[in-house]
Amino acid sequence: MIREFTGRVCVVTGAGSGIGRALAHELAAHGARLALADVDAAGLAETRERAARMGAREIHTEVLDVADRAAVSAWADATAERFGGVDLVVNNAGVSLTADVEEMSWDDFEWLMGVNFWGVAYGTKAFLPHLRRSREGHLVNISSVFGLFGVPSQSAYCAAKYAVRGFTESVRQEMRLSGSGVAVTTVHPGGIKTNIVRNSRTSGAHDRDKVTALHDSASRTSAQRAARIILRGVRRGRARVYVGADATAIDVGSRLLGSVFEPLVRVVSKRTGPTTLAPAPRTVRAKAPGPVPTLSPDGYSNPVTGG
Repeated sequence: MIREFTGRVCVVTGAGSGIGRALAHELAAHGARLALADVDAAGLAETRERAARMGAREIHTEVLDVADRAAVSAWADATAERFGGVDLVVNNAGVSLTADVEEMSWDDFEWLMGVNFWGVAYGTKAFLPHLRRSREGHLVNISSVFGLFGVPSQSAYCAAKYAVRGFTESVRQEMRLSGSGVAVTTVHPGGIKTNIVRNSRTSGAHDRDKVTALHDSASRTSAQRAARIILRGVRRGRARVYVGADATAIDVGSRLLGSVFEPLVRVVSKRTGPTTLAPAPRTVRAKAPGPVPTLSPDGYSNPVTGG
């Protein structure tokens, strides 16, 4: 079990924005050695620049499409050779697609599955041999609350996140049975303030701006906060990590209510639209004036290690 990240070799995919960027910065603040990848070269460069200022002991970045199996495999081997091993791998890269099944193109479906599921599977298989050689290796795969229940217009996303959940839970059992020493964590984030929907694909039946607005209204957890929760789960050796009060509520509700949860999803979806089960935020008057924290488009704020 990893107790401290200082000097640890930590791999993060999707590090150019959102949760991936926040994880990179949080790990940098703890003095980790970082191997970061993203398909977005500019975003990756920004992440690297700040991570270097924040104290990362060593950083290597790779412009990488996680849906490319050969590229992921080569990157994993090169990373282990460059750093002399790997301690933590976070398969985080993900994309979003809003489309009903009947109107969704196969190209869009395969694009999402290539990143959200196959990217996780490729990263897992490529890095597991290297994690086994670490005395305290840890694998983290990012699923979603949409890996816990189905949502209208999110069939492809739900399919990928359910697959990540089942795949990761099976890998965890295999690692335990084999006595590998590799810990495995599945992460289910709720609404996180990131750019994933702004950079998503939508079908003609769904208004992109409306989908983005609904996502923003339902996202209450910053990427920074999400990163801290995930890394706290790593330190504690958690098998599953739920990020945000909404994620915990959905997990409990879906398990307790069973089939009754499905009509509830339909009712709320009719009222709020796709991609969210949360009502629009209420306006709350502040009890006293004071500074208001400002979040970047990634949902990121300072200081990184403040809580």
